[in-house]
Amino acid sequence: MPSTSSLVRGTEAPPDPLRRLLLELGEALLGGGLPVHDVEEELRGLGRALGAPDVRVAALTNGLFVALGAHEATRFQPVGAALRFEQTADVLHLVHRLRAGELDGPRALAELEGIRRAPARRPAWVADLGALPVGVGVCLFLQPAAANVLAAGLGSLIVVGLTVLARRLPYLRPLLPVTAGFLVALLVLLLARASLLDGPLRTIVATLAILLPGGLLVTGLSEIAAGAASAGTARLVSGAVQLALFLAGVAAAATATGMPATALANVQVAKPSWWVIALGLALAVAGVVVNVHTPPPAIPWIVVVIAVSVTVQVVVGSTHGAAIGGLAGAVTAAATATLVHWLPGGPLWQVLYLPAFWIVVPGSFGLLNTAQIEVGNGAQSVLTAVSAVFGVSIGTLIGAVISRIPRPSRTVPLPLA
Repeated sequence: MPSTSSLVRGTEAPPDPLRRLLLELGEALLGGGLPVHDVEEELRGLGRALGAPDVRVAALTNGLFVALGAHEATRFQPVGAALRFEQTADVLHLVHRLRAGELDGPRALAELEGIRRAPARRPAWVADLGALPVGVGVCLFLQPAAANVLAAGLGSLIVVGLTVLARRLPYLRPLLPVTAGFLVALLVLLLARASLLDGPLRTIVATLAILLPGGLLVTGLSEIAAGAASAGTARLVSGAVQLALFLAGVAAAATATGMPATALANVQVAKPSWWVIALGLALAVAGVVVNVHTPPPAIPWIVVVIAVSVTVQVVVGSTHGAAIGGLAGAVTAAATATLVHWLPGGPLWQVLYLPAFWIVVPGSFGLLNTAQIEVGNGAQSVLTAVSAVFGVSIGTLIGAVISRIPRPSRTVPLPLA
């Protein structure tokens, strides 16, 4: 059997080039936000494909350890800058080509470096403006009244401005959750105090949806359920702290405006009709596509996956609650993404699933109930919020199993004589 080092061709190759390749790819996948257990599985599969069946990987949220065997040296690679979604999609495609034997290690490392250095397809401020249609679209779901939707649009502009400022002044980034929560809630509560709108809580949640750590919490629970307790716990703590900062900002705004706790009750002014839901979904999807730098060739397929998964989530959730609706939406997203991936020329499963996951989470997370914990709704709010998070987490784990179903063979077996 050839040595693992010889599988990565190059006369001037450094020691253990395969280990370096796995470390670099693992760092990129972690920087793209993939759960650590998915990263570990990708690297183990890649190691087997490249002749290292005993490769050992231990991933954390901030780095990973890799050894090519039980008696091989272990190296640690810290995670660098986060990748845009378009870069993550390119890295996933690179891993797929490596496993298929379409390129060797040196070429893969060169392409990976090119992916990291690739400029964004659109300016950062344009991507930040994606928060505007997301806020308006989610508000059409949660509080479809003209005044509330207008307030969500104005509040989304505040979110855009704060995001741009936090990127230019990184030392202000830790203050983004509490500042955004305070300023958005201040605007909405002042409008409510002037009797210009009703049901401010849903409007606040819709406006902050793009910043809320729903995806972080769901990913953390999924990692814990998959056995990656350290990484999952770290994400849960981080997400809980961010959520607490948002709630602190909202509570401070309520105090500053003198609004009573009852003003933050979960009140829906009007029920959205089917065309309002469709319009809200279209706006939210468009905002996510712009905000995360989605690869253009995958956009039509992503829209299909999101439309199917959200339709199932809304129908099931309206009958059985947010937890079951979130589970159904996540499973449907995974199944639809897998079917599309099986089509000739279909994008990779993760490229299709991740945007759908980002849309499903805000709709099922139970943030309305979580926000009410601060205003006295107590244990029932906690239970509803936690059950919604678990619903999407379980759906995500089931979806990961569905994604591993091998593509059906196109050959039809001959009948037995």
